[in-house]
Amino acid sequence: MSWPIIIIMLLVGLAMIALEIVALPGAISGICGGILVIIGVWQTYASHGSTAGNITLISSIVVGIVMLAILMKSGTWKRFSLKEESDGRVNQVNPSTVQVGSVGKTLSRLAPAGKALIGGEIVEVHSNGEFIDENRDIEVVEIVGYQIIVKKK
Repeated sequence: MSWPIIIIMLLVGLAMIALEIVALPGAISGICGGILVIIGVWQTYASHGSTAGNITLISSIVVGIVMLAILMKSGTWKRFSLKEESDGRVNQVNPSTVQVGSVGKTLSRLAPAGKALIGGEIVEVHSNGEFIDENRDIEVVEIVGYQIIVKKK
């Protein structure tokens, strides 16, 4: 195999490994990149002898380590990391406000879950499998843990 093809295989393989580390989840890109690097080194040994193969192997390892170091230091991780906090919370059912028999109004479509205003509080509610449009009157039929089950009124 000629040098240009081997060099292209090695570069594409290392680029796929870098993409796996930085952007693409699922390990497919990293596995394909690793296979390309291994084939490139193996073909160097087969076509150009052990000295060229050793140099190619060591060079691939060094380039991979340098590439990994550059990716770690350049702040690439910061660009892809989650910076926002989740402000979602579980319904904290106030027994004096929300109880079986309480009535309210849907704020969003229940398909079968959504938001409703019950007793002056906005809570997440679930229907018994039926779809309920927004701005419909509802009644609480059951409270299971933090889950509020409602029906059309």
